[in-house]
Amino acid sequence: MLMLRGRVDLLLLAVAVVWGSSYLAAKSLVVVGGVLAVLALRFLVTVLAMAPVVMARRPPRPGRRELAVGALLGLTQAAVLVLETYGVSLTSATNAGVLISLTILLTPALEGALTRRRLPGRFFLTAAVAFAGVVLLVAGPGLRPPSTGDALMLAAAVVRTVHVTLSGHLTRGRDYDTVTLTAMQTLVGAIVFTIAAAPVLAVTVRAFEPVHWLGVVYLAVGCSLFAFLVQLWAVRRTSASRAGLLLGTEPVWAVLIGVGLGGEHLTATTLLGIVLVLAGAHFGLRIEAQHRAAAPPATDRALLPA
Repeated sequence: MLMLRGRVDLLLLAVAVVWGSSYLAAKSLVVVGGVLAVLALRFLVTVLAMAPVVMARRPPRPGRRELAVGALLGLTQAAVLVLETYGVSLTSATNAGVLISLTILLTPALEGALTRRRLPGRFFLTAAVAFAGVVLLVAGPGLRPPSTGDALMLAAAVVRTVHVTLSGHLTRGRDYDTVTLTAMQTLVGAIVFTIAAAPVLAVTVRAFEPVHWLGVVYLAVGCSLFAFLVQLWAVRRTSASRAGLLLGTEPVWAVLIGVGLGGEHLTATTLLGIVLVLAGAHFGLRIEAQHRAAAPPATDRALLPA
């Protein structure tokens, strides 16, 4: 059991590293191709990369409920990515990475609501500390109003919370195949974004140079194929709250890469904001873990009709 938990944690941490590294790649690509076209190409390449995985796995024929769950998760995942990609194109990679980390607080709150476990007031105090950190982070010196990109990243954090929580609650304890569900997610994303980007897709394909295509392949294979498979596999074997904590290390990598490779700068106010966000998240999750350990086990409730 401990070995499985360690492997799950390590793989979720790897997803956080990959996602943290994706902001600069996505930001450079959307400058050339636009958000919708980049997402369409990312998902189309992911579908192509997913095909040999499905053929090698040869999963059993899925039922209607399994396909419905995969399609729903595909829509929520697509919503996360469109908000994130638009958001990162309008703010810094550092801000984007830290704002998305609010999922490590939002996920336990949503999971608690679904399992009808009332979280203690101390948890919401730590959430307020994290929120104060976000205000400092997005406002910068002089407490300027937040940007549109920051607002989109906050929305992405909320939708990602819903996606991660649903991934666990709709699939845990069922004989659904992780590869089938992931394939459905990528197929839904490819259809949605290809339709949305149809007017400009051909222009983007012609405008992309080899370095841009390398970025698309990295987003498709690393940040989509690998990350989607691992995230879904892992969240079915752990709690959404634990997954949220490990995925919440993403801003650490986004900050390191944004500063080291992207030439971004950290002000004292930004650093204070990061400290408050991560400190609030850390203590909030400790409180949530203690509360979960003291409470009786809850049964996951399926959120779709049988």
